[in-house]
Amino acid sequence: MPIKKFRDVSEMEDVWYEPGSQKLFAVIRHVWSLADRICPLRFPPGVHKHRTIENAEALREQWEEANFIAHQRRMRAIRTGP
Repeated sequence: MPIKKFRDVSEMEDVWYEPGSQKLFAVIRHVWSLADRICPLRFPPGVHKHRTIENAEALREQWEEANFIAHQRRMRAIRTGP
């Protein structure tokens, strides 16, 4: 795929896909796949019950923090090399 350089955003071509088109679904699938490879999110499997919404939010924050720390470690490992 060729690399294109732009001096300004206005030089970029608009790419719009019709809602429900197969090309749109393919592009969305590609973006989600890329995001999963770049920064995979991991959550413990199963159903988690909570007495309050605060408890549920606290657990979600713990998971988000763990995912963020894992991402930082991966980026640090990439920068420093093997």
